[in-house]
Amino acid sequence: MTTGVLMLDIEGTALNAVETEQIKSPQVGGLILFSRNYENPDQLKSLMTSIRALRADLLVAVDQEGGRVQRFREGFTRLPPMAALGRRWLQNPHHAIACAHELGWLMATELRRFDIDISFAPVLDLDWGQSSVIGDRAFGADPEVVIQLAGGVMAGMHEAGMAATGKHFPGHGWVQADSHLELPIDERSMAEIEEQDLRPFDALIRRGLDGVMPAHVVYSQVCSAPAGFSSYWLQQVLRQRLHFDGVIFSDDLSMEGASQAGSYAERCDRALAAGCDMVLVCNHPDGAGQVLEHLQAGSVAASHRLARMRARPARIPDSDRLNESRQLAAELLKEI
Repeated sequence: MTTGVLMLDIEGTALNAVETEQIKSPQVGGLILFSRNYENPDQLKSLMTSIRALRADLLVAVDQEGGRVQRFREGFTRLPPMAALGRRWLQNPHHAIACAHELGWLMATELRRFDIDISFAPVLDLDWGQSSVIGDRAFGADPEVVIQLAGGVMAGMHEAGMAATGKHFPGHGWVQADSHLELPIDERSMAEIEEQDLRPFDALIRRGLDGVMPAHVVYSQVCSAPAGFSSYWLQQVLRQRLHFDGVIFSDDLSMEGASQAGSYAERCDRALAAGCDMVLVCNHPDGAGQVLEHLQAGSVAASHRLARMRARPARIPDSDRLNESRQLAAELLKEI
């Protein structure tokens, strides 16, 4: 069972001595991989073998959404941005849902071959036409379309043995600012957010969504704290009103949208106090080290929910289906 509440990252294509010791720490429960950690399938296999030799229980993640956000490319199928499925919906909704299922299955199947547990997907944000950081990562602007297509992707991931994580709760698509670089402010009322952005989260939770990642966005008419540091959003809305009992992952605490929460240790404490089950510290080794030292000095107990995110046993995929799914991905890419 995963024991730690910290998910960190590594610098290169193999573990160095410091990272090896960090991963051994029981306060570390997860590891997220990026493009810098990948060269080719053989290298990834070697890296994952070394990671699993240290911690068989470690939750290993990657962002493999498709489009702009696909960390592993050479040796993997190039996946289209999810907006391609939204365009396919306009032609044939039933076919678009089937395509979504196949892309979710394909993405998860290719990752499971390397003993990677999860991709942080699907994106449930709505494309309001003004967020450059979301943009074509979203399935579309209509909540019902997002529900059906994201539901298809989630079902495909589940078929392949992978848990699904919806992001970025309660919706990042309205704001123009990029939370990697600044703290976005969404000035809409709760009623407006409920009527639109919350609907995909509500619907997919009812269908068995496993994880949720909140946004580093302040919804100023609702709560003064960014969603990922807000007990109102995470406890009252997500847990109580939407009845979500899965894992809540913080978004990366090194992002500028998280900086108002204080030092890295304070960001960790605030995220956990608000209701996050696991905190991510990426692309900032010093910050990750500070959080790890802080956790080692305390006694934070990991949530029992974290074990649910570990991947189910990977099945040997059918080669004909793999080829057909890869052809589908190529066709959708041509339509972008």
